[in-house]
Amino acid sequence: MPHPVDVHVGKRIRHRRWLVGVTQQQLAEKVGIKFQQIQKYETGANRVSASRLWDIAESLDVDVSFFFAGMEGAFATADPSSAEQSPVPSDLLNDKEALDLVRSYYSIPEEQRRRLFDLARVLSDVA
Repeated sequence: MPHPVDVHVGKRIRHRRWLVGVTQQQLAEKVGIKFQQIQKYETGANRVSASRLWDIAESLDVDVSFFFAGMEGAFATADPSSAEQSPVPSDLLNDKEALDLVRSYYSIPEEQRRRLFDLARVLSDVA
């Protein structure tokens, strides 16, 4: 059974890879391994060594700490009776629609993106 930290790091690798538009094959080639190994990292089936995580971080243009972000709350069990319903999914990185939206958002030119952001803010304040 994979360790929860390995699963978390693997999810972060997958999401960063997806956000920058890199396939498993492309990442594997950059890092010098087979794409099947990337698959195993992303599912948490295999642990990522420190040196390999360093290579992956460089290939995906992030700091190594990126892969550990959000771990503080990742394993806490919330009491559903005391939690308020939030419109934001509890695990935003696991929401494909949210990831599609972020990817599309960053493909928009900066000036238009700023306007879209302002519009979204106004609409969310109204709701």
